[in-house]
Amino acid sequence: MAAATSKSAPPIGVAHFSSILLPPAEFAKAAARAGFSRIGLRLHPAFPGAPYYELPAGGSAAGELKSVLAGEGVEVFDIEFFVIDPSFEASLMEATVAAAANIGARRLSVCGDDPDQSRLVSNLSDLCRLADRYGLAVDVENMGWRVTRTFQDSVSLVKASGARNAGALVDGVHFFRNGGKLASLRTETLWVKHVQLCDVAGPAPVTPEEMIAEARGGRFAPGEGELPLKELIAAVDGCAAISVEVPLTGAAPPEVHLKNLYDKAEGLFGPDC
Repeated sequence: MAAATSKSAPPIGVAHFSSILLPPAEFAKAAARAGFSRIGLRLHPAFPGAPYYELPAGGSAAGELKSVLAGEGVEVFDIEFFVIDPSFEASLMEATVAAAANIGARRLSVCGDDPDQSRLVSNLSDLCRLADRYGLAVDVENMGWRVTRTFQDSVSLVKASGARNAGALVDGVHFFRNGGKLASLRTETLWVKHVQLCDVAGPAPVTPEEMIAEARGGRFAPGEGELPLKELIAAVDGCAAISVEVPLTGAAPPEVHLKNLYDKAEGLFGPDC
């Protein structure tokens, strides 16, 4: 079962990408034993060829996962990952949204990658309406190689959608590497529903290829790099869910990797946070 958190730390979740080769039920077990009380799951590919898992409502895999979640005392927080590009159609996502609701997820994570702003806003609104029918919310994450590149871009998109269940996801790498400022974050806290902790060091990448390489294979555990993560946590002031996303790239066993991520994330919380 999930380990007890320290008095000063809130519930901490972990993204599936942190150990994506573990199927959902195995990931839930490993995350719980590392100390996490929430998990994210990848039920839709983030890019062509990316690993993901299907958990159709009523299927045996979904039933197994729900049993594991109950036994380990862990909940599913968010489901990844939807790219709202020119070909996106919200109606085609309904099976995944239904699967997310079936396992108790609360939010869907998306990015915006359509240069036609009007169509991008319309498609986000459509997805939010679909999600709302299933009791889910939608968070927009900015990424430097996408059209929705900066934190301000994501907030602007959320506001333009007019959807009551839309919010912004702040990922440490994408926020700071793409010009995010804590002062700006503080003024937009109302829109921030989810913060993903991770760390990096050294000069910011410049080209899309370099940005992708860092995001998918160059992250460190929270506190092992140079990002002001304690300040980031303080800026959202307890108003957003906290999770960790650091892909496993070395030879460490997933359980060891996840335990290190939990310990490092928990260590960011305290009286001075």
